[in-house]
Amino acid sequence: MEERKVTIKDIAEELGLSTATVSNVIHGKTKKISERTVCKVQEKLQESGYIPNMAAVLLAQNSSKIVCVMLSEHEKYEGRMLEDPFVSQMLNTISKELTAHGYFMMVKEERDIERIVAYASMWNMAGLILMGYCAVDYENLRAKMHIPFVVVDAYEKNIKSYIDVGIDNIDGGYQAGSYLIEKGHRNILYLADNKEDCDLDRYLGLMKACKENRLPQPEENYYVVSMDREKREQDFEDILSFIRKTKITAVFAASDYYALELMRFFMKRGIKIPEELSIMGFDDIPLAAQIYPGLTTISQNIPLRAKTAVEMLNNLIERKTEGGSILLPVLLIERESVARVHD
Repeated sequence: MEERKVTIKDIAEELGLSTATVSNVIHGKTKKISERTVCKVQEKLQESGYIPNMAAVLLAQNSSKIVCVMLSEHEKYEGRMLEDPFVSQMLNTISKELTAHGYFMMVKEERDIERIVAYASMWNMAGLILMGYCAVDYENLRAKMHIPFVVVDAYEKNIKSYIDVGIDNIDGGYQAGSYLIEKGHRNILYLADNKEDCDLDRYLGLMKACKENRLPQPEENYYVVSMDREKREQDFEDILSFIRKTKITAVFAASDYYALELMRFFMKRGIKIPEELSIMGFDDIPLAAQIYPGLTTISQNIPLRAKTAVEMLNNLIERKTEGGSILLPVLLIERESVARVHD
């Protein structure tokens, strides 16, 4: 027979107290309760093995200590956003950092920015970390609620009402371009799935390096692939034909994910990497170091971004800082996927 759970009423009756007094001790509302009574209740709770309803406890407090990581699932994730290497790495570090700061983590995928206001109120959240929304969404959100939040990649200037934790995408593209040029590459294909925000900035950095070295790149060398995996396969076929026609020697992909996809596509067709074509990516996901040849890439130090996001949110919650933008540096990681080109 299943053992009956101990209730607040049971504790109150054993101690000769009201259920309200016991409930207030559980919920941390002890200002009007004597220290002796508080100790008696806490001892009895421990002795009886009482398990509190943490949701009720947290919601009853002024600060629930719940931080929600809100994800706007983009179509390119194809319903598997939590499997994405960048997202999973971010969540892994965020979870550890929130625990270290005494918070509980909640993860929610939600495309509708309007519903975030309801969730935040419903759970009495201490703060939020937002990923994948647009700059206008963040401003709308700020106007409708006062809960502190931190954004990963807002791509917005003059931020005052929240904190954006970004990276120097232009410098990342510049480092990639400078490295490829130093290796002798003169005709470089840039691959992305759009011409906005970080993808565009990484391209602008690449073009900065090319301009410094007087190596103009034609507009068609910015190749936009489909976000749909099946359609991307045809894009890669077109890229293969384009590369053969234009004698491109290196591809710089806006993400490691696309770089590794492209590498697999080419190698299945007998093209040697990097002997016949050099490929590099951006992000430095774990798989970039595990495959062979190892992927040369631009590391954005994902754990550092996650740790910074949590630290900044904690500072906002404790009112130690105000809104603004933080731009973290990136670093080129050299592996085996880029070869030197000899004239």
